[in-house]
Amino acid sequence: MQRLVRQKGRVVRGQWGTHHFTVQITPAGLFDLCENPAAVDLTLVLGEASPLRLAEYALRGEKPPVRIDGDVQLAADINWLVDNVRWDLEEDLARIVGDAPAHWIAQAVSAAMAALRKFLGARTGVSIAPRASAAPDDMAGSAP
Repeated sequence: MQRLVRQKGRVVRGQWGTHHFTVQITPAGLFDLCENPAAVDLTLVLGEASPLRLAEYALRGEKPPVRIDGDVQLAADINWLVDNVRWDLEEDLARIVGDAPAHWIAQAVSAAMAALRKFLGARTGVSIAPRASAAPDDMAGSAP
């Protein structure tokens, strides 16, 4: 959030094929959906059309090709978020459906991802390991 506070009011548009969304950065450093903005400061266009290939990228922990148009510093801040922020699916689901159902759903998603990794690995002949927890670059190589 601290990284985005300095970008408050800026507008980011994400696009994949015909699907798109637009968000504005709030004064608190969060994203808020924004419809019909006067101007867009940064546009991110996902360059891979195939959902299967996108799944392969995600399972490998790699970024798919993205075309970036607009503010360079805003793009750098968004890239930092992508590299360093991890979504806690179970915690967010617990707020909506409660702890027990959220835990069950998270386990089901984890099992589905493992099955998808196995399927994609068998289909492509490439072993797709689960994404490891990423540490910031300045902590790489430090003792646990």
